[in-house]
Amino acid sequence: MLETERLLLRPFTAEDAQAVYDFGSDELVQRYTGEAPLASVDDARRIITEGMMKEYETIGYGRWAAVYKPEQRVIGFAGLKYLPQLEMTDIGFRFLSDYWNKGLATECSKALLRYGFNELQLDQIVAIAMKENVASNKVLMKIGIKRYKTGEYDGDGMDHN
Repeated sequence: MLETERLLLRPFTAEDAQAVYDFGSDELVQRYTGEAPLASVDDARRIITEGMMKEYETIGYGRWAAVYKPEQRVIGFAGLKYLPQLEMTDIGFRFLSDYWNKGLATECSKALLRYGFNELQLDQIVAIAMKENVASNKVLMKIGIKRYKTGEYDGDGMDHN
């Protein structure tokens, strides 16, 4: 677990399925992810149990539930994820749109970088964001991520930084 001023980052549990569905089914939230919006709470539960929880077990880290402390509500995710196809660890975040433009992504990403480098002893952390996703690209610049290339990622035909 990690804690920032306004967020608690903790592993997801199956009980978080409704919250994952809430942000995962929102077309605004999913706009720049390259993923289709979730169709059901069962799909969200499957992502948690077959994806996130398995990553915690096999890799030791992954995307965590982002709990907004003033409301004790899961508002999205933030975390580090190992990308085997690139053999790199990626930093990422996704929040309900009501929580955008409040500095939460920057706040938790700074803590995640410290955690990744200091606790996990990672040599490198990368980030992948669609060029059109101006807000996320600004966050990545604020936390010190340098753009080193632009190109297609994951076969989606879109340009990513």
